[in-house]
Amino acid sequence: MMTTTARTHGQPQLRPPAWLRHSLVLARRSLVKTTRNPGPIVNGVVTPALFMVLFLYLFGGSVAGSTTDYLQYLFPGILVVGAGLAGMVSTGTNINLDLKNGVTDRFRSLPISRLAPLLGSVLADIVRYLLAVAILFGIGTALGFRLHGSLAAAFAAAGLAILFGFCLSWLTVFLAVLAKDPNAVLAFSFITFLPLQLGTSLAGPTDTLPGWLRAWAEINPVTHVIDACRALLNGTPVGGTLTTALVWCAVLFVVFCPLAVGTYSRRQ
Repeated sequence: MMTTTARTHGQPQLRPPAWLRHSLVLARRSLVKTTRNPGPIVNGVVTPALFMVLFLYLFGGSVAGSTTDYLQYLFPGILVVGAGLAGMVSTGTNINLDLKNGVTDRFRSLPISRLAPLLGSVLADIVRYLLAVAILFGIGTALGFRLHGSLAAAFAAAGLAILFGFCLSWLTVFLAVLAKDPNAVLAFSFITFLPLQLGTSLAGPTDTLPGWLRAWAEINPVTHVIDACRALLNGTPVGGTLTTALVWCAVLFVVFCPLAVGTYSRRQ
């Protein structure tokens, strides 16, 4: 709910709610830390870019007959990985380090919302995702990717990938406040996100997968987001894929955001 403050001339001025202001301040803190240690954002861009180059030249000929055609299929998946999955492990690790080093104890002593330290970190990630998306579009274009949908559809695809990253980040945050050690966060994140990344339509159509893996890929939320972005970028019919992707985003946020905040509030 928006709050109001009085101006000098007596006219009320709308201000964002306190929890949002505090979250933005802590997001700025996280971004300042990133400028001093750019490793996570470099990893968030370099890792998906390497996946794109490796998959393109390893599987392009066998899957699509040419690297040019395969890049049109592959790039939307790389975009989702870059904006939604890569770099998320560092988010959880940083939150867990703050908990372990006592930084969050100082936050608890301040009159701020318990949501603010967690939301601030996730909001900072959105800035990183925006940069990753811009760089990946540049690399993809240099390799030969061409947009066949409208410019508005391209922005919609990028927005969907970033929205999915924001919602899925709360799973990472939940793991971070649940774990007692940064190494445990790394282990849990690896076990959780590897099936999410590879058990999808990222590298090839799901109907080419073995039955057990195809069953997982078809219910995997990452698959639905990739398919929606692929349709938007290649100018093909979206159908119900976009709706399914948005429903998954809502489910991830509604489930894991309260779990993360509740666990954070109870942690001593």
